[in-house]
Amino acid sequence: MKTKITFSLMLFGLTGLFALATDGPGHPPGKKGQSKVQIALLLDTSNSMDGLIQQAKATLWNLVNEFSEVRCRESRSPQLEIALYEYGNDGLNSREGFIRQVLPFSSDLDEISQRLFSLTTNGGEEYCGQVIQTAMRQLSWSNLPTDLKFIFIAGNEPFNQGQVAYEGVLDNSAEKDLIVNTIFCGDYELGRRTLWADGARRGRGEYSAIDHNRAVVHRTTPYDEIIIRLNRDLNTTYIGYGRRGVEKKERQVAQDANALEMEAPVLVERAVSKSSAYYKNSGWDLVDAYEDQSLKLSELNREGLPQELQKLSESELKAHLEQQAKRRQQIQEEIREQNAMREEFLSQQEGGEGSELQRALLEAVKKQAGQKDFRWDN
Repeated sequence: MKTKITFSLMLFGLTGLFALATDGPGHPPGKKGQSKVQIALLLDTSNSMDGLIQQAKATLWNLVNEFSEVRCRESRSPQLEIALYEYGNDGLNSREGFIRQVLPFSSDLDEISQRLFSLTTNGGEEYCGQVIQTAMRQLSWSNLPTDLKFIFIAGNEPFNQGQVAYEGVLDNSAEKDLIVNTIFCGDYELGRRTLWADGARRGRGEYSAIDHNRAVVHRTTPYDEIIIRLNRDLNTTYIGYGRRGVEKKERQVAQDANALEMEAPVLVERAVSKSSAYYKNSGWDLVDAYEDQSLKLSELNREGLPQELQKLSESELKAHLEQQAKRRQQIQEEIREQNAMREEFLSQQEGGEGSELQRALLEAVKKQAGQKDFRWDN
């Protein structure tokens, strides 16, 4: 049994990715005519890439915040959608090429985090050409030429394994205006010899080689505990409603715990992401849903709400939601202010921060985004 795994760009969860920094939480992306960024992450979950998965978990929110300064031609952050695939795992269906769609395109940062932390590794066969072909066919890619569409795939086995020839798949990627970037986990020259560089060339993307087992460096600051406390306060402003409201609110807390389990600075980065306009939860949070006008309070089924809210009149409930929205905005602003001081503190310290994976992702995306008038403010 082979022991290796490929991991793709993970998460940009790049998820969460383009969080709005200057627009603030009152100006969410996704308006009509808004530019879009779509990222498909193809992760090989065979054995020897456990270090890469851990690296991705540890840097997910840092990646999200790195993209907080991105702006598109509308001079605001674009709408972001992330999809996730795993492949190369013996636990997957062999008839489907040991490939599974973990998550279709989604803008739900908590869901992206949850799916990432649920991944486990096992030996298997890694078919790069087939998983790229599957992602190209299954996902709902934008047909607008102004939108950015990426596939990131990472691994350490020969790129030409399997019955689906990668050459034809990648030659056809131009028809969908897709950019395919490859990340080899190992020696740069070995990756070239095993055709990962050729894959990037045919996919009009970038080839990178990384040390996926290198530990991620997270530096603490005097502002961490303040931001973590503010994050706890922020969670109290969310009110679950509907069939899955309680479950989704529990998931929010669970992803905080996952981040904290990695290291305290990881939770700090997640809290900063939650202070952005990309952290919107209208599907389960009553405050966001009310602000977005995605439901009418007169038609709200109050059965799943806290007991004290079920008893309120419609006008009283409206006043309560407006109060919670105002409080949330204040907390988010405090988080952003504390993070600005934190970033200044980190800039004065010696030594780098982040992961090899993060470096590879950012270098590729920043280079390619400029081709369609996407830019970083910093």
